[in-house]
Amino acid sequence: MSKPYKIFVNKVNTFDFTDNDLSKLDAVSVENNHFHVLKENAPYQAEIVSSDFNSRKYSVKVNGNTYDVSIANELDLLIESMGISVGAGKVVNEIKAPMPGLILEVCVAVGQEVSENDPLLILEAMKMENTLVSPRSGKIKSIAVEKSNAVEKGQLLIEFE
Repeated sequence: MSKPYKIFVNKVNTFDFTDNDLSKLDAVSVENNHFHVLKENAPYQAEIVSSDFNSRKYSVKVNGNTYDVSIANELDLLIESMGISVGAGKVVNEIKAPMPGLILEVCVAVGQEVSENDPLLILEAMKMENTLVSPRSGKIKSIAVEKSNAVEKGQLLIEFE
């Protein structure tokens, strides 16, 4: 049985492929990331400009035109058919203490714009310093702690707008 794939081009066009379809593709590597492709006796020059193998997203240049391509495999298609959005999750609006400890440093201020993975504060717990980072980009709405405050597990530390 051949595995199904769905290929999305520029988030506009969708193509259904199987392993069998891909095995019939006449493509020859001419150099690193450059290919000569024949499809229905028409020649194409293709180049993989960039690739993110883990998320299966590619930027491909074909005869001078660049296309954003993403590939959904059999599992992706099953998850989609179940009505589940891959990578979707709830938006985190609050940062709570993951463990009891002592606030060593607050790295942000109210109203400050932060990006995902920016340091928010440093919490000392069990003689270890733990840097709590932003789970998302956003604006700091409030800070419920100050340097040298002792906190309990689950205590509100920072709120996002």
